[in-house]
Amino acid sequence: MMPLVRSLAVVVTLLLAGCTGGDDAQPDETGTAPTQEQPMPLEELPEDTPALGEIIPAPVRAAGDESGNFELTGQTRIRVDSDGSGARRAAEYLAELVEPATGFALPVVDDGGDAEPGRAIVLRDGDELPEELPEGGYVLDITAGEVALAADSADGFFSGVQTLRQQLPADVEANERVDRTWGIAGGRIVDHPRFGYRSAMLDIARHFFEPEVVKRHIDRLAQYKINHLHLHLSDDQGWRIEIEGWPKLTEIGAATEVGGGPGGYYTQEEYREIVAYAADRGITVVPEIDMPGHTNAALISYPELNCDGSNPEPYTGTHVGFSSLCIDSDRTYEFLNDVISQIAELTPGPYLHVGGDEAEATGEADYARFFERVLPMVTGAGKRPVGWHEYGQVDLPEPAIVQYWRIESEHPDTTASAESGNSIIMSPANKSYLDMKYNDGDPWGNDWAGAVDVRTAYEWDPARFLTGVGEASVHGVETALWTELVESESDIERMMFPRLQALAEVGWTPQQDRDWESFQRRLATQAERMDKQGIDYHPTPGVNW
Repeated sequence: MMPLVRSLAVVVTLLLAGCTGGDDAQPDETGTAPTQEQPMPLEELPEDTPALGEIIPAPVRAAGDESGNFELTGQTRIRVDSDGSGARRAAEYLAELVEPATGFALPVVDDGGDAEPGRAIVLRDGDELPEELPEGGYVLDITAGEVALAADSADGFFSGVQTLRQQLPADVEANERVDRTWGIAGGRIVDHPRFGYRSAMLDIARHFFEPEVVKRHIDRLAQYKINHLHLHLSDDQGWRIEIEGWPKLTEIGAATEVGGGPGGYYTQEEYREIVAYAADRGITVVPEIDMPGHTNAALISYPELNCDGSNPEPYTGTHVGFSSLCIDSDRTYEFLNDVISQIAELTPGPYLHVGGDEAEATGEADYARFFERVLPMVTGAGKRPVGWHEYGQVDLPEPAIVQYWRIESEHPDTTASAESGNSIIMSPANKSYLDMKYNDGDPWGNDWAGAVDVRTAYEWDPARFLTGVGEASVHGVETALWTELVESESDIERMMFPRLQALAEVGWTPQQDRDWESFQRRLATQAERMDKQGIDYHPTPGVNW
């Protein structure tokens, strides 16, 4: 076995103790180095072990090899041979992930730590591969003696770990120990995302959800290679983030939600914990403060943000388009400068979402002047602006991203933004809005964009949906779960799953490699995994659950 490359290589090795020999083997009394014992393949995989590549989202290429079946045992170790934070986080996440069901407390050790030679799972830098890895990609080679995972980025390592997770039997999702053989099918997977930005939006403004609920939601998203979480932190019905110097936002603005519930908010420390928890699972948080409309919760907190200084009533309904910050008041921009700068400091990721949708109470000229002052605040805070497609009507800086949410296939402003070099996040409501009913006859869910069943969520092409917005202009794909009708964690799960899996594959797998029959077969096998995780999913018709 050749020595491990250490300069730029990122190497994480899970070693099974008990094998003899290795690079450091010493000669015996005859002066001959002992022969390293060759690991034997797992001759017969348990029947419930997934075939190579039978995962969601589908990989770009997968070629099975039964002679390479690998067994994970309780003697496994994880070794990190690089200072790369992404590799170490992925290693620690993997150890944490498999421990409850396997009972294996896998130690994570650094280069030079206590690790014995033998079988290994190796995560190494993609530069060592004979082929170039696309951005966010990984290669997984599984043989009897080694599982080698190569990647060039934290996103690639986390994606590879999630593939490895789904290649283990569904029992790995159990919260208690399962006494069994843990096999992984042998072969090779070469995989990379179609779009680097794969996201899910959770509206916590209409109904508030405690940090622990959001953390569990993050865990659900990560397993399907979703790498961004868009948090809708403010709206007419509630303000959900502490801003220093503006205490009434949480004293007054956070005390409402749709239907008159108690509301709630995150302290800055709680928000930091959510952001860090997501990062430890390969997910970047994208915070949104909606403006200049959808602002009633801010206006009731600080009446001076209204042009007439009036004190509106708290709002617990679902109508939109009636509120606006005062465009000509310097106090408005003092307020927004504090909000933007503090949220930018709390959020290490590159994006800050400024909303911009449904600002019906703001005149067109006022709207343009508003964003002329606000967008430099965002870029000045070191963030890349994101906004709903309405803000594409203004003169956007090139880094700005437009998020398209309507159902029409023609939208000149968004097309013009793409032609000007702004990238587009595709979130058409009739494909990706998960607050919509699954079927027309369902008694629960919104229906203004039509029913969105699993097949509808799956069978569309983000690069062909909107005229003039092709593959090169699409930044990524995002689902959206608005919570006017979503009141509990169970509601979140039922509306997200299994449509989330469909949209995860839309964002990851090349268009030509996606096939409904294949997807619905693989989706059916996810039922056992979701059951073991306690996900209250919707068993949509048309899938052989």
